[in-house]
Amino acid sequence: MERKVVLVTGGSSGLGRAICSRLGAQAGYTVYGTSRKEGSGEGFTLLRMDVTDEASVQAAVQQVLAAEGRIDVLINNAGQGIQGAIEDVTPDMAARIFDTNLFGILRTCRAVLPGMRERGSGLILNVSSLAANFGLPFRGLYSATKAGVDRVSEALRIETEPLGVKVVVVQPGEFNTSTDANRMRPPAVGEAYRKRYDRAMELLGSSLHYSRDPDEFARLVQRIIESPRPRPLYRAAKGLQALSVHVRHWLPLRWFERMLARHYE
Repeated sequence: MERKVVLVTGGSSGLGRAICSRLGAQAGYTVYGTSRKEGSGEGFTLLRMDVTDEASVQAAVQQVLAAEGRIDVLINNAGQGIQGAIEDVTPDMAARIFDTNLFGILRTCRAVLPGMRERGSGLILNVSSLAANFGLPFRGLYSATKAGVDRVSEALRIETEPLGVKVVVVQPGEFNTSTDANRMRPPAVGEAYRKRYDRAMELLGSSLHYSRDPDEFARLVQRIIESPRPRPLYRAAKGLQALSVHVRHWLPLRWFERMLARHYE
């Protein structure tokens, strides 16, 4: 059996590196990870790619196609966090986060889809976030980008399924990664928001959010790839994080928003 060829964006650290390591070093796939910086990987090849640059995306995809002849699986994992009250986030920051988290997926999908369509097979796995289900206070722009990932993925799945290409969304909760250090932040926090902003950041940095091993997520990704009929949506969350998604749909919106607001008091 031919080994699947997998391209993982954002493969140099965090969830992306865990995915690359598991699929390459342990599952035996031919794995190419991508990063904006030079680097190396154990059990996989790390290519230079910036998902916000069309030429960079096309060059990296063509490099894989030249070496392997195909890409069986695209995992859109590259992304960036952002924190701050909506009033404090500048339009430039908002544009940058959408360019990375949403338009980056558009660029990579456009680059790999012609080959997948030609072969009549392929899997695109888009890493969203549990935050896509809510307008999280002080992370509203991040929630918006991930909700966009979900909606684009739904449309893409309907468009490409008759052509043999499957599209799956995975919504992780928080894992033990370096995400916090890489988040964009506004130049200043307005005094009107300071107390609740500090509380939100305290909760975000707690062990509740960062106690889980990224390899747990990578194992889920492997199961999805190896499933003959993957579901459209998977959630990788436990406890309060997992429960919050269900509560959001059970309760009237006003009640849920009051509960969420109290959480940040």
